[in-house]
Amino acid sequence: MPASPPRLISLDGLRGLAVMGILLMNIAGFALPAAAYFNPLAYRPAGPAELALWAIEFVLVDTKMRALFSLLFGASLLLVLDRARAAGMDSERAHFRRMGWLALFGLIHYYLIWHGDILLLYAVVGCAAWFFSEASTRDLIRWGLLLIALQCLIFIALFVAITLDGPGSEGWRAVQEEFGVPAAATIARDLALHRGSYAGLVAHRLFDAGWLPLTQILLFGCETLGLMLLGMAGLRSGFLTGGWGRMRYLRAAAIGYAIGLPLTLLVAWLCWRSGFDARMILAAAFPLGVPARPFMLLGHAALALAWLAGPPSPLRTRVAAAGRAAFTNYLGASLVMTALFYGYGAGLYGTLGRFALLGVVAGAWLLMLLWSKPWLGRFAYGPLEWLWRSLARGKMQPMRKLDIARHSQ
Repeated sequence: MPASPPRLISLDGLRGLAVMGILLMNIAGFALPAAAYFNPLAYRPAGPAELALWAIEFVLVDTKMRALFSLLFGASLLLVLDRARAAGMDSERAHFRRMGWLALFGLIHYYLIWHGDILLLYAVVGCAAWFFSEASTRDLIRWGLLLIALQCLIFIALFVAITLDGPGSEGWRAVQEEFGVPAAATIARDLALHRGSYAGLVAHRLFDAGWLPLTQILLFGCETLGLMLLGMAGLRSGFLTGGWGRMRYLRAAAIGYAIGLPLTLLVAWLCWRSGFDARMILAAAFPLGVPARPFMLLGHAALALAWLAGPPSPLRTRVAAAGRAAFTNYLGASLVMTALFYGYGAGLYGTLGRFALLGVVAGAWLLMLLWSKPWLGRFAYGPLEWLWRSLARGKMQPMRKLDIARHSQ
């Protein structure tokens, strides 16, 4: 058996930063009523410090880490396909088996663990990305940007359709409940649900919100595919493999931030100026957020790659290890956070403020950095990475590095 190809430290490091950043935004979804994810006034009073924290997270983190994860998923998808083709394997069959099992993981994650799953979306969109896997770098960039532009148009059409209904309509009330300050009764139901039993939460996802995974695919499919294609282009061009010089990465970061930061700051200011009006928050979350996102993504990715290109350090090594086990860290975070906040666990849902939640995130980051490196010092894959690989290949894969070395001799 041939030895496994060397790891790309740049991809692993970026993936580690992305999975840690995703938790920073997801913590509100784990710990607070749903509208609080978007609107800082949705649950409990917010003073200047809380509004400043919202602004920082909105400008630098919200949707940017998900975009980075999508970019990296596309790059990894292409890397697996290219390696399978080079090894003479049936890359098409292998790819769709991987996506099929990922979809199953996503369904389990959504219905049995947490409502904020992205794995099913990635599995479905990853199937569509296969059709672009042999396109040139230039075509991948063109298609990626076109799909992101199409996503913006879809969001504009949805926003106009909802707001044209006018006050008193069902769509208008839904916007107020999901993006504004919900009624006290809505908050009370949300708290009771998440502080209640595990069976009650699963029943809610199955029978009251069973359609959400499909809605997510329809709502975000175009942009997610576009970002995956840009990730493929980033792999082909050497951008994501660490093939650019440090100064080139810094110049790319400066360009991304020079365009993306003013646009994002403007949207944040519009939200604040409106008094966090539900319609403005809806616009910020959807159509107004799209144009700046690729530029902020470029800035974040290039700046991170410039840092990863530096001399080896314990922190870089541990971040890269967290990225190698990103699948395990992503699902593991859901298990830990739901056990911490939901009623069948510690029951802290709705009890902690936003600054206290930062402490929870910091603790989770520390756990990711502490366990991933020693585990991968002994094993070739994270636990769930190994399970996914074994299921996709239809047989148990060797996991210990010692066993793999014996098989490769």
